[in-house]
Amino acid sequence: MQTELLEARASASLLPYPQVGVVVPKHRRKVVERNRVKRRLRELVRVKLLPRLEGIDLLIRAKAEVYDSTFDRLAGDVAAIGNWVSSISR
Repeated sequence: MQTELLEARASASLLPYPQVGVVVPKHRRKVVERNRVKRRLRELVRVKLLPRLEGIDLLIRAKAEVYDSTFDRLAGDVAAIGNWVSSISR
């Protein structure tokens, strides 16, 4: 699945708990900016996605536009991924 800021891939988990990977490419940005995006994504995943995941492993990759986005816009994209995951896990 793709949103404006993120790409997501899901697969069935072989473990009894979900796993989530977050990938933030450099996109010619400084380390401080990249770490900020990773922290924001990890927190949104922890709060919004982990309670919904059951038997699914998820990989989220940030696009270059994520560096210039607000936290609320990023939260909206994570929520869209959460809705998508909920629909495929049924």
